[in-house]
Amino acid sequence: MHLQGRSLRLNEIISDKQMIEIKPVSGVDATITVPGSKSLTQRALIAAALADGTSKLMGPLASEDTSYTSEALEQMGVKVDRGEEVWTVHGNGGILTTPEKEIFLGNNGTATRFLTSVAALGHGDFCIDGEERMQERPIGPLMKALQGWGVDIRSVHGTGCPPLEIKSNGLTGGGTTLPEGKSSQYVSSLLLVAPYAATAATLEVNGEVLSKPYVAMTLSVMSDFGVSVECNEEFTSFVIPKGKYRAMEYEIEGDASNASYFWAAAAITGGRVTVSNVPVPSLQGDANLVPLLARMGCEISRDGGGITLGGRDRMEGITVDMGDMPDVVPTLAVVAAFAHGKTVINNIAHLRIKECDRLTATLTELSKMGARVEEGDDFMVIHGDGGACLHGAEIETYNDHRMAMSFAVAGLRVPGVKITGESCVAKSFPDFWKRFGYLG
Repeated sequence: MHLQGRSLRLNEIISDKQMIEIKPVSGVDATITVPGSKSLTQRALIAAALADGTSKLMGPLASEDTSYTSEALEQMGVKVDRGEEVWTVHGNGGILTTPEKEIFLGNNGTATRFLTSVAALGHGDFCIDGEERMQERPIGPLMKALQGWGVDIRSVHGTGCPPLEIKSNGLTGGGTTLPEGKSSQYVSSLLLVAPYAATAATLEVNGEVLSKPYVAMTLSVMSDFGVSVECNEEFTSFVIPKGKYRAMEYEIEGDASNASYFWAAAAITGGRVTVSNVPVPSLQGDANLVPLLARMGCEISRDGGGITLGGRDRMEGITVDMGDMPDVVPTLAVVAAFAHGKTVINNIAHLRIKECDRLTATLTELSKMGARVEEGDDFMVIHGDGGACLHGAEIETYNDHRMAMSFAVAGLRVPGVKITGESCVAKSFPDFWKRFGYLG
């Protein structure tokens, strides 16, 4: 980890019974690295597991979510050696072992959707389950698309959510239709396994595909591992050839979603932060938060292989469609509370099926701090006054890592911000509080 700048004093982050109080700082000036991209790590794990041979993943994210994914793959017969900087994945060429017990994936939505399709490649009975919240998160559209490829799959409780029972006998291939594209994870899940169908596969998606950069990321990973997919610009029609992934060494860039909290810290304090391992251009759509912060008044520059953001004395509200980058909506919403004027964030109904209902949760916690906000079915409005109306509050995280990290940023300007259940950051950024403490 590369860190430059003055470290916060140890007593400036106080932990007591699952609560951290953030102490304000006068400004930040730091160069940091962030862990590897969670999205890229999970996609590369799937491709490497299905490849014929041994792959090395360089700089993967070691977190609760990626542990669930790698452990589930091991249940299916894929050996994953998780070193400190390199993970070695011994691919099985698409031949899976039937697990002896259910595959439990916590509240890892990406892994649940991806591994549901991976399990369909097997031959035997698979059960996929998760925590209570995961049992409320829909997966019905993915089930219907897999059924179009001959998969015998059902929701155990008939809710269209996990737990799932899959009587696997491989994929037939040919054509199938995904009834909706509201979660890009459905599309990515189907694409990742389609090369292993008995015949060449086609996929049609009804309606608009949200979070398109995540689909583009999936196609990029597939291409790097040796499978090229034909598709239209809207990502609603795909032709996937029959084939196998090739084993390789794959470099994983720093996580742009996790970098967002450090760029946001610079924005609201008028400071400067360089995240040195999120490249330009990035495979990750969440890196597009940086141009949005520039629209609000921040200064952006490339610094070596990373991105530097410099805050300014005054930021202005903006109107933006964030259908393609839902994970950084809470980050932008917190920054918007310190801007001047109205910020409108549109096309975000899919936030309601994340680890919590992030649309309502974000606005509820901003209201606790004194912000004036509005909520719609698929939008939010934050009326910023430069942060003048904001005050301290105990922030409920809803066991959602993004909520904890976004509102930690607010505490750098506002006294008395306390983050409850702060350990939830382990889902995607286990040492977040340590790295956050270096903002000085």
